[in-house]
Amino acid sequence: MRTSRWLVGGVATLLCGPVALAQVYLDMRWDPGADDCAPGQQRTEQHAIDAGTIAIRQSPCVDYEAPLMYLLLGEQRALLIDSGVSGEPAATRELTGIVSAHLLKPDGSRLPLVVAHTHGHQDHRAGDAAFAALPNTTVVPHDGEAMRKFFGFRQWPDDEIRFELGGREIVLLPTPGHHPDHVAFLDARTRLLFTGDFYLPGRLLVEDIDAYRDSAMRLVEFVQTWGVEHALGAHIEMNASGEMYSNGATFHPEEHPMDLPLGLAQAVELHGALQEFNGFYNRHGSYAISNPVHNLIALGAGAIIALVLLVLGARRFRKNRRA
Repeated sequence: MRTSRWLVGGVATLLCGPVALAQVYLDMRWDPGADDCAPGQQRTEQHAIDAGTIAIRQSPCVDYEAPLMYLLLGEQRALLIDSGVSGEPAATRELTGIVSAHLLKPDGSRLPLVVAHTHGHQDHRAGDAAFAALPNTTVVPHDGEAMRKFFGFRQWPDDEIRFELGGREIVLLPTPGHHPDHVAFLDARTRLLFTGDFYLPGRLLVEDIDAYRDSAMRLVEFVQTWGVEHALGAHIEMNASGEMYSNGATFHPEEHPMDLPLGLAQAVELHGALQEFNGFYNRHGSYAISNPVHNLIALGAGAIIALVLLVLGARRFRKNRRA
């Protein structure tokens, strides 16, 4: 990556407003992976949303989760949101190499890097060790207490923390529900909200429905206050027609755009969808809400009932034959 993406004296002005940004998302195409992945298909790609905002994704052939990460460049330091999956060593080197190239300034010095996480699930932090080995890099702990101390949260989850990159302010909004320590990151300059697994084109997996609903209610006020219009999540789990890829799929043909509109109407809609959640699975336009634990319990109960019915049927069959 050429260092010309780094802008002396600050980050570039936002691309001509929300309409231009939306077009950028629509034009982005990621490696779809393959049904039968070969080692050479373990690619990590990048797209520039603007000169100081880089979207990075590890291919489904690196890991079926195919996580998205976001690098935000400020005048004094950079922020990487999530560190991805580990994959093969070559894939990890490619990821750290992409990030490192953007940190080099024209004078040869390196912009300090902070690696933070939307939450602590493995596919969002498996690259921590590789990034921690880089010079002038701070990896924020992913566990709740240490993470909150680093950023200065005092009244979780009601705080909103401002984190300065130098000429670029990032606002952290607690969004527990998928994970107890989940955080969304707002770039105050672009008004982009990086939502991790909380809101994305795919499955919104619920761990704590009450916390998820409360987070969605806070989100309604947040998008009004900050004028949020777009959300960028950590995964793309459906195609452009709204069909979900199967769990564990390493081939994602004709993917949905990575962004979802997120203004007041969409935030209210999300809160309403969570209010109406049946505890198992509800499908909505650009996402589905699911509780995997409840679904697993229901599946197990169904299997037990089926087995009991099979045993009773077999006993009745043998009894009838004897009769």
